[in-house]
Amino acid sequence: MIKEIKKYCVLILLIVCAGIGVAITLKASIGVGAWDAMTKSIALLTDVKIGTMGMILNCTCVLGQLLLLRSEFKLKQFLQIPVSILLGIVVNFILYEVLTGFTLENYIIRLILFVLAIVVVALAVSAVMVLNVVTFAVEGFCMALSKKIHKNFAMLRQGVDILSIVISLILTFVFSQELTLREGTIVGMLLFGPLIGTFMKLLKPIFKNLGLANEN
Repeated sequence: MIKEIKKYCVLILLIVCAGIGVAITLKASIGVGAWDAMTKSIALLTDVKIGTMGMILNCTCVLGQLLLLRSEFKLKQFLQIPVSILLGIVVNFILYEVLTGFTLENYIIRLILFVLAIVVVALAVSAVMVLNVVTFAVEGFCMALSKKIHKNFAMLRQGVDILSIVISLILTFVFSQELTLREGTIVGMLLFGPLIGTFMKLLKPIFKNLGLANEN
């Protein structure tokens, strides 16, 4: 019981770190990842806070899993909802409260902060994956879809990113919005995957020694 409580406390800390990292990438304004770009584009169009829109889209992904899996949907997967809500709350708080009066004019500083934020997010996501308590909603939806249509998970996850980019570009040009896909998007694509692979290898033995690695 104590072990499980410890895992959930670590999970909460990791989600908070991920939210801080995402907020900083958004504040840097040099482009964000495909999913976050779509989220920001829809948020700008609807005048909804980015973190709040993230909650809505992520919870929609959980609903999608429920519809796809039906009786195979595990109660544990509902944990993706509070995870999504906490992530959105942290993003909103950091972006609109903590960083609202913080101006970043120097491009090099913005780029450095962006890269550091990507490292933080990758570390947090890697730790959540090693912890293996709950998945993020988007990945959970892709896993459910993969199970149902018997297609490769990685291919489906990449497909979601491609669709997100298309939607973001359509909203940008049709409604003359701020371009959310920029050089930072490319930097993120180049760094994020390799960082996750590296961090997971480093964290697995550490989490195992701490009794945090889920063997299931």
